[in-house]
Amino acid sequence: MQAMHSPTLKPSPLDPFRTRNRSPFLVGAASKSRRRVCVVASKSKREKDPKKRVVITGMGLVSVFGNDVDAYYDRLLCGESGISVIDRFDASKFRTRFGGQIRGFCSEGYVNPKDDKRLDDCCRYCIVAGKRALQDANLGGYHRSKINRVRAGVLIGTGFGGLTVFSNGVRTLLERSHRKITPFFFPYSISNMGSALLAIDIGFMGPIYSISTACATSNYCFYAAANHIRRGEADVMLAGGVEASMVPIAFGGFVACRALSQRNEDPKTASRPWDRDRDGFVMGEGAGILVMESLEHAMKRGAPIVGEYLGGAINCDAYHISNPRADGLCVSSCILSCLEDAGVSAEEVNYINAHATSTIAGDLAEINAIKKVFKNTSELKVNATKSMIGHGLGAAGGLEAIATLKAIQKGWLHPSINQFNPEPSVDLDTVANIKQQHEVNVAISNSFGFGGHNSVVAFTAFKP
Repeated sequence: MQAMHSPTLKPSPLDPFRTRNRSPFLVGAASKSRRRVCVVASKSKREKDPKKRVVITGMGLVSVFGNDVDAYYDRLLCGESGISVIDRFDASKFRTRFGGQIRGFCSEGYVNPKDDKRLDDCCRYCIVAGKRALQDANLGGYHRSKINRVRAGVLIGTGFGGLTVFSNGVRTLLERSHRKITPFFFPYSISNMGSALLAIDIGFMGPIYSISTACATSNYCFYAAANHIRRGEADVMLAGGVEASMVPIAFGGFVACRALSQRNEDPKTASRPWDRDRDGFVMGEGAGILVMESLEHAMKRGAPIVGEYLGGAINCDAYHISNPRADGLCVSSCILSCLEDAGVSAEEVNYINAHATSTIAGDLAEINAIKKVFKNTSELKVNATKSMIGHGLGAAGGLEAIATLKAIQKGWLHPSINQFNPEPSVDLDTVANIKQQHEVNVAISNSFGFGGHNSVVAFTAFKP
């Protein structure tokens, strides 16, 4: 669908979640605002207070490449596609019959067997990824008992929530009776339950909630979680996103939107961001969760530090329910606000993990926004994780944040695969088809969602 008219341009309000005072980005005076924000960013300094510096001490995921972070990134570096024909349900009558379906998932050792039979995969993915992140952060079992759990929180979002439980409940209502609906229908379908169940399991009692902003969800959660720490409300936060969307109702909905690629004859090459022959995104699922901690708290307990969260930003296009602004204006504003919050200049950024879904309009709108912010792109690398794992919707930003942090750790960027016929206007280095060695200085990760939700977060290697 196309918008029928251009929106009235109004000044964007200050983001209520931000912890620093900033000037609002005036959309109606775009060029002046961009110059002003660039100047502010260049003069800013990174956070020095160890109580407010936010570090990453653990990572956990559930992905089409399994549940191990290192194995996940190794397969990304190899340029392997995790896309395949769907066999979880009969998709033979759909126009699209493939996706990033998770196979062989096992929650043994992480989820109580009795609960495991009742839970939606959305909750199961969340609990497994969250506990694996805690183990990675040396916060499993005994070690977790040593922290102040009142100052430990869980902020894991999802775009849909428990879709399998929900759709099964609707089917029971229509085919049998309301009396046959499971009493777990409501608790296991609502979007906050992944965070809640994980908090109940591990005993965290700080800020516990969920954010749902479609495909921008994970970054919104990282941003809010970091600000809980910066405001002194928490020492430790589990943050990220989860989605268990490979079910008929969700899949059929996106087919109805005509948003998905229909390259059924060759699914592994279907997700092709920035390629002229792209025909839509490839649906995926999973979970990506980080342990975020104040530097002071991490140092006191001798935590392993993976990297540092520098800052983030969120805003909204206020334009259309699904189409992005073609000029990328609000996305560029979001990137600039992120750099300001992070205390870095555009020149310091040399890697972008792009949203890059493989849609006709979205890919180019993001590139337009990047070019508005980064004038010298000679050292800038931009890649697309979704080219291999598909679009994990609410989990996408979490899975991509982990890929970004692994790139910082390893000094290697995974390729953007399926780059056969590049768009002429995409004159950036998209790490096409082959991994590249690259020492990352500052990285940003972009995520955008239906409704015009924009989110950007910045990471770097930890330096004391």
